[in-house]
Amino acid sequence: MNKAFLILCIGCVFFSCKAKKTIVTKRQRTSTTKTTKKDEGARVEDTSKKTYANSTYKYIDTYKNIAQEEMKLYDIPASITLAQGILESGSGKGRLSVKANNHFGIKCHNWTGAKIYHDDDKAQECFRKYNNAKYSFRDHSLFLSTRKRYANLFKLKKSDYKGWAKGLRAAGYATDKKYPEKLISLIERYELHKFDDTRKSKARTINNMSKVKVESVKTVEKNTNEDIIKKSRVIPRKIIHVVVKGDTLYYISKMHNISVEELKTINNLENNNIAIGQKLQVNKK
Repeated sequence: MNKAFLILCIGCVFFSCKAKKTIVTKRQRTSTTKTTKKDEGARVEDTSKKTYANSTYKYIDTYKNIAQEEMKLYDIPASITLAQGILESGSGKGRLSVKANNHFGIKCHNWTGAKIYHDDDKAQECFRKYNNAKYSFRDHSLFLSTRKRYANLFKLKKSDYKGWAKGLRAAGYATDKKYPEKLISLIERYELHKFDDTRKSKARTINNMSKVKVESVKTVEKNTNEDIIKKSRVIPRKIIHVVVKGDTLYYISKMHNISVEELKTINNLENNNIAIGQKLQVNKK
């Protein structure tokens, strides 16, 4: 009787251990894969395989969809968003946009995210840093739409880009007295106001070279088609900037990624004085 009872106890212990082992095995096989939420809204346009007359045209083509998406969500004219981005980031070539994806020069304020320090009105001021340029555009929308000092802007029509440009300066977005003129100049020069009407924006051809002040010279030798392809000699095109109201040499140099001194040397300028309608070469000889 005692022997049978002992065997029964051993059996219970054996089955109990096996059950525990089975439970542990199931836990180890439990999936730990995390699911990520897909990005919503417009994305940065891939323009790596396209060619452009200058960096500003490339900037517009890259971010036009995002600017229009922000306009739909926050009622900020796409033309204003693009013009500010071009001006503040130097068409995407400024240090803040390259190193921190900050296209609008928004400073830290109460920002708790990543930061970058940059000389602006003062030395080594704190600016916001983003993982992707599209977050800079969204933060720009939130920056304007959530602050009371910009409230009057949203009473304007989205087609009133001039009113928006002047209102931004009046509300304290920038200290430059010519800030409105510069925005308006960019909008009219690159016809950014067309992006304020989503019905017409699809018909816009951003690479329309006939609208760009580009002079190119090409010499070929008359021969067979094959020889023409092989012997063609293309002289680098000369890019011309026509001065409009509000332009300065500093502003033009930032737009075309060239120094003021190089600009003066190329165009044989003795000082910083320029006139409306004056043609300046903005690429190196």
